[in-house]
Amino acid sequence: MIPTTLGALAGITGGRLHGCSTTQAQAITVDGPVVTDSREAGPGSLYVARIGESADGHDFVPGAAERGAVAALTTRPVDALPCVVVDDEQAGFVALARHLVDSSPDLKVIGITGSSGKTSTKDLLGSVLTTVGETVAPIGSYNSEVGVPLTVCRITPTTDHLVVELGARGIGHIDYLTRIAPPRIGIVLNVGHAHVGEFGSVEAIAQAKGELPASLPADGVAVLNADDPLVAAMAQRTSATVVLVGESDTAQVRAVDVTLDELGAASFTVQAPFGSARVRLSLVGRHHVGNALAVIAAAHAAGMTLEQIVPALAAARPVSRWRMEVTRREDGVVIVNDAYNANPDSMSAALRSVAGMATTGRRWAVLGTMLELGDDSARLHTSVGREAAELGFDEILVVGESAAPIAAGAGETGARDVNVRVVPDTDAAEAVLAAELATPDIAVFKSSRDAGLRWLGDRIVTREARS
Repeated sequence: MIPTTLGALAGITGGRLHGCSTTQAQAITVDGPVVTDSREAGPGSLYVARIGESADGHDFVPGAAERGAVAALTTRPVDALPCVVVDDEQAGFVALARHLVDSSPDLKVIGITGSSGKTSTKDLLGSVLTTVGETVAPIGSYNSEVGVPLTVCRITPTTDHLVVELGARGIGHIDYLTRIAPPRIGIVLNVGHAHVGEFGSVEAIAQAKGELPASLPADGVAVLNADDPLVAAMAQRTSATVVLVGESDTAQVRAVDVTLDELGAASFTVQAPFGSARVRLSLVGRHHVGNALAVIAAAHAAGMTLEQIVPALAAARPVSRWRMEVTRREDGVVIVNDAYNANPDSMSAALRSVAGMATTGRRWAVLGTMLELGDDSARLHTSVGREAAELGFDEILVVGESAAPIAAGAGETGARDVNVRVVPDTDAAEAVLAAELATPDIAVFKSSRDAGLRWLGDRIVTREARS
């Protein structure tokens, strides 16, 4: 964090001091990590005592103090640490984050949103920008009203780039997040079915995602997916310069001649007003072509040349766990763990990626439930099963009764060479895989987080196949 005295923090948040005098507060400097989990506190930390559904952060202030925190942001006095006491800890937290951004006039802020691919793209962009300057990007999927200020509070006086991932569960959420860290460059990847149960329609999701380009200043840059009509239409919602990316003829930053290697990593030729080059990715999945194009456009808008961007893309490796995480076991079995989360669009991308991998063994799709799909849940699960069968998967193992429509969809295709099974839980799925997964099979794991398939994938990585 940019070093800030406790006295200054009280002024920024409009809070009052507890546990120290005004003079003492000027001598206490927060220069360590800002945390909302007391276990993550360290020397110089500020602990933000949030009140959640099941826990009151004020109860953990002593633990933060033991780990080196020098102060806490609270809504009531706590004696374990000097405190800045505010009426609303979220408002105080946001005020601090916005102050840090406003105090960094040379900081380039880049916002990313989309129904799928946000985390992989921010990881890729962060890896590229790091090659030319100090860059802060979110840890994991820190894309909420808590995750965004936590990310902002990691900037230092020498940070050049701040990448912010913007999630939404309703209209107005992204607008709120952009006011915490106003971006000059904004990327909208796609509009899909993620959280459609909460939004009510794909059109409402598009309305929410469009809040990012709408927030950009006139001298900013909106990077929009030309291959997604709902995203491309967002050009009408911004006064910023629009750069369309994709594989369609309308794209200004365009991919042509796309090829995949035996593990599904893509190469393509990028054609742009600022140059043309062959790009090779180490990330697995054809869908990363679109992500890479968005990164190329955003990095160029941030001041990088194509000659700098291309080798940085080639060198980039997966950062966040359980996103197309490919492991080749010693026995030759390939495990693709993409089970951090799932929606119909990301399910399709994962299945298509694995279907494109070269193997002489069987292809397994180990699939669990997709949450927050509302009234369309059964239909969308059925569609996933149909696609898996049509793509030629040999084994479709459906985990959990809530995901059973996947099996029904696979059965509708009439494919005779696919073996479709439904098992009640991850333990039952593990037993099947332990007994039947064999060299040189490929197995992809995909589900929403609560289904637990990411942990199942981890366990299968450590097993050895039968001979």
